[in-house]
Amino acid sequence: MKREWVWLVALSLCIVLIIPWSILRWQKGNVKTNDISIRVLMPDGKVYSLPLEEYLVGVVAAEMPVEFELEALKAQAIAARTYAVKQYTKRASSDRGYDVDTTVQTQAWLSNAQIKEKWGWLNYVRYSSKLEKAVTETRGKVLVANGEYIDAFYHSSSGRKPTERAEDVWSSPRSYLQNVSSGETNLERYVKSFSFTKEELKKKLGVSNLPQALSTGDFQVLSRTAAGRVKTARVLGKVFEGTQLRVLLGLPSTDLEAAVQGDRLIITAYGNGHAVGMSQWGANDMAKKNISAEEILMHFYPGAKIMTIDTH
Repeated sequence: MKREWVWLVALSLCIVLIIPWSILRWQKGNVKTNDISIRVLMPDGKVYSLPLEEYLVGVVAAEMPVEFELEALKAQAIAARTYAVKQYTKRASSDRGYDVDTTVQTQAWLSNAQIKEKWGWLNYVRYSSKLEKAVTETRGKVLVANGEYIDAFYHSSSGRKPTERAEDVWSSPRSYLQNVSSGETNLERYVKSFSFTKEELKKKLGVSNLPQALSTGDFQVLSRTAAGRVKTARVLGKVFEGTQLRVLLGLPSTDLEAAVQGDRLIITAYGNGHAVGMSQWGANDMAKKNISAEEILMHFYPGAKIMTIDTH
């Protein structure tokens, strides 16, 4: 009986651990960075195919300030490569004709000409080698968990609160997208207030009935995420998801405070972005403390591993 129990445990471990990693090894064996061309949907509607590593230079330039520490830029390159390769592997199941666009709907991207225009010639000469170094020194490195490429989400700043769990922002959980400290040294780097009249709120939120005058009860937080951001709120009698409010009112985050001043509702937002995954400012602040790109990524994606896909 004892021997049968041991074999049962061993078989279970094989199913849970070995099979998922075997699937990933199969993916690695069939995906080589030299073979990958990322199809990029350009603003003019045309689709261009770019070699993966060349594409990543444009992503890192668009998504993270090049003045950031090299280890932060390397962490960004690995996260961006993971996202791109995962999109590449989805072609067989749902091919829409392109893998990514050039906006934050997928990953922002800049052409070499746009990089020069954004930085200016002096900074281009000064920083272009640093940008390329961040990509070349991480060549082929991707993040994986449970035998799959992870959803390597990232954002600008978590602000004064920890990062968010995936299930508190979107519908499904990810084991590697949890509440972790932001890593940021300046917790109020992004603090911005927005002012709305009740008529502006009616137009933006689609509410039908307006009060005679605004009061503190016209913005009520009904529930919060595990990290403390707004999950649901009632505004002028109508209930919204925090993520809805962020979009409808053009707010930078869902870490919100509200107050009434005269005939206006003042909403103050802390942080910048959806707060899931890697905080880019946190990554930079950690890099300043001599924390490596790999350690930064392990912090923001707990349980994920860094693997290298074939580069030959």
